[in-house]
Amino acid sequence: MYPDRVVSGMRPTGSMHLGHYHGALRNWIKLQSELPSLFFVADWHALTTHYDDPTVIERSTWEMLIDWLAAGIDPAQSTLFIQSRVPEHAELHLLLSMATPLGWLERVPTYKDQIENLSSKDLSTYGFLGYPLLQAADVLIYRASQVPVGEDQVPHIEMMREIARRFNHLYGKERGFEEKAQLAVKKLGSKRAKLYNELRTDYQQNGKEEALEQAKAMLDDAQSLSLGDRERLFGYLEGSRKLILVEPQARLTAASRLPGLDGRKMSKSYGNAIALREDKESVARKIRTMPTDPARVRRTDPGDPARCPVWQFHQVYSDSPTQEWVVKGCMSAGIGCIECKQPVIDAIVKEQEPMHERAQQYLDDPSLVRAIVADGNDAARKLALETMRDVREAMGLAYS
Repeated sequence: MYPDRVVSGMRPTGSMHLGHYHGALRNWIKLQSELPSLFFVADWHALTTHYDDPTVIERSTWEMLIDWLAAGIDPAQSTLFIQSRVPEHAELHLLLSMATPLGWLERVPTYKDQIENLSSKDLSTYGFLGYPLLQAADVLIYRASQVPVGEDQVPHIEMMREIARRFNHLYGKERGFEEKAQLAVKKLGSKRAKLYNELRTDYQQNGKEEALEQAKAMLDDAQSLSLGDRERLFGYLEGSRKLILVEPQARLTAASRLPGLDGRKMSKSYGNAIALREDKESVARKIRTMPTDPARVRRTDPGDPARCPVWQFHQVYSDSPTQEWVVKGCMSAGIGCIECKQPVIDAIVKEQEPMHERAQQYLDDPSLVRAIVADGNDAARKLALETMRDVREAMGLAYS
């Protein structure tokens, strides 16, 4: 019914590091060439934990956008925008909150995790409790079919699906819907109409998912249908309801295998990160001072790569012959730790060279970034307004 679309966002935390690149941005870059993609700066989400000091949000937003462009996000392929520049996100969040059970928000695993991990902050606010619902609005307002997430974010996508399902059940009622749907079936032609009714029965009475998918595929091919009739037939398939909000699917992404410089998760707050656009002298200094296997006190002591954080970088950046050289040289003390680190330095510097080049034009002329985002805001808002028109109508708020 609606075209496949990818939506994802990040809170503005300032400049990106290599953990962000290998954990999310590389996947975004791949997706943008496969499907229409919208990527947004989640500045309202930043306020859920930084409401008492919002001064860094604007600066961090522009830094992060330059990093996205430097990494290879292409504004000709993707829509880049800022969440708060599309106020319909907030409107949908408000309207969804009217019918979302409180227990759904309290059971989100990351809610309790962050309460514990950010114990130094006062997070007993409605905004923090409701951030998963704002996340849902961020995605549902674009009727996204796919959301790239890691394993830990899957419960958020499941809740988005439940919210969309509940909304469609409560508000997806059109006066005379069944009669209009049956008239639309006839427009398919006798052969397709018969098949549609058989597949609908098979799905609704027998729960056969393959029947549902087959019917949806048939509707996708039925070019003669109007948008309204197509929408009715999709809803009629699943139980005499009009589909207003789309249930998104989680697009699982591989977790980044790149640790921080000390072996823990890479994070600016841990002081163990390499920035996406770090200068090469700083990269070399940070890698050369990385801790290694504590058993290698002297150059002549053999080591074990499995106990060395540098080896984890080799697993990301080095080819098989280099990895074999590292394992053999470390375990036999044939190479020293400084020698072992040099291929990693070279690989990171090489990876970052095109990022520096792409970023330079935006650093020289910041108006280029602002123009890209202004266009993205407009494009995103156009889609959001279409959804909100349907949402308001379904909820009796159209006043037309």
